[in-house]
Amino acid sequence: MEQYQHQLDGIFQALADPTRRAVIGRLGKGPASVGALAEPFDMALPSFMKHIHMLEQSGLIRTSKLGRVRTCALEAARLAAVGGWLSAQQQIWESRTDRLEQFVTDKEQGK
Repeated sequence: MEQYQHQLDGIFQALADPTRRAVIGRLGKGPASVGALAEPFDMALPSFMKHIHMLEQSGLIRTSKLGRVRTCALEAARLAAVGGWLSAQQQIWESRTDRLEQFVTDKEQGK
């Protein structure tokens, strides 16, 4: 369980930055070179590479190099881990609001 929490911490830390979220969004359309991913951002390539490294360390993307071109691809399984955690949180809160609704309904009906 602790390992799972540590992985989620890294994923959420990586997703906390808007540049990294934009990269993830772009990679949702398919693999892309680092140069193509960096193009829309007003930053030097070494600065952009720090974002790529963080995404790679969190396991959200994988990179491969062919010649001089480094290509990035999304690791969908890692995003599924986030989806699973969010789904569990949603179930907890829906259960709480269902109990609150039942409590209010019972009070209104004098139970």
